[in-house]
Amino acid sequence: MAFLIVLGVLLVFLVVLLAKTIRIVPQARAGIVERFGKYKETLPAGLNTVVPFVDKVRYQIDLREQVVSFPPQPVITEDNLVVSIDTVIYFQVTDPVAATYEIANYIQAVEQLTMTTLRNIVGGMTLEETLTSRESINSGLRGVLDEATGKWGIRVNRVEIKGIDPPPSIKDSMEKQMRADRDKRAQILTAEGGRQAAILTAEGQKQSAILTAEGERESQILRAQAERESQILRAQGEGQAIQTVFQAIHDGRPDQSLLAYQYLQMMPKIAEGDANKVWIVPSEIGKALEGLGSTMSQLTGIPTEVDGPRTRVDMGPSEVPEVGTVAGSAAHDAVKQAIAAAESAAHPERTDPAVDPTNVPPEPPRE
Repeated sequence: MAFLIVLGVLLVFLVVLLAKTIRIVPQARAGIVERFGKYKETLPAGLNTVVPFVDKVRYQIDLREQVVSFPPQPVITEDNLVVSIDTVIYFQVTDPVAATYEIANYIQAVEQLTMTTLRNIVGGMTLEETLTSRESINSGLRGVLDEATGKWGIRVNRVEIKGIDPPPSIKDSMEKQMRADRDKRAQILTAEGGRQAAILTAEGQKQSAILTAEGERESQILRAQAERESQILRAQGEGQAIQTVFQAIHDGRPDQSLLAYQYLQMMPKIAEGDANKVWIVPSEIGKALEGLGSTMSQLTGIPTEVDGPRTRVDMGPSEVPEVGTVAGSAAHDAVKQAIAAAESAAHPERTDPAVDPTNVPPEPPRE
């Protein structure tokens, strides 16, 4: 029984001794070994052995790049405005021994160093510069931190500013300023658009007016040419008509019967109209017509005799019936009846036979 007890104690001692001798360090870690409270060596990743009960693995340092976010800190700018700035630090331990024995808490040290450096950098900037100069602030922080943490066995790879929060009153003023600036730019753009639209409209109206004027000019030219040609043709036609009528009159040898007939044709037109209430036909109209015919037949230009044959205008038979003949008497009676019909149509209430043209005695036949 005593032997078994001793054997059991030895086994337990061996297990403890083995456990104290073998040390396994994870990947990207470094073990700091102390012997009697003094640094002895640094264990790399993997399986390592130490002297049991003499050497002790005091710390395991993480060699990976670490990210630490610091809470917002109040910072005063050059124009005496308090802003809250929170930062993010990316660092890595390069010397486990220095990170262990040169500083007690390197994360806290980095945080405090970041805040003091940030106050120093932002204190020389205005609020506007602080909001627009993040890259320069990040570069300044990284340079100062990397230089200060080098002796701690730490390398600062990157510094980022997460946010810069000005006071609420400043935010409101900035929003108003931004809104006013945007309104100004919108008005400028609107004015420029209106100016361009007005210019284009004016140019279009100018081109339209020019084209309209050119078209009107060409139209007037064409109308004038058409009017000129029309007047020329009309004048030529009137000249030909006058020449034809004049030649027909000369070839027809008009006498007093034709003139009297033309005169009687105009008398009903004279009687037309509402204003012609009274129209008196003289009883001597026959003699007047004979005198008119004899007078017109003696006018200059109307030939009494024809020297040659009439061939230019065919006006029908050229012989005029004598007044003393049967045909002449019939024509004279027809003229009297036409005069009586015209008088009765103009004055149906008159029945005095003294003024009746039909009672005019017939003229003796002429030789």
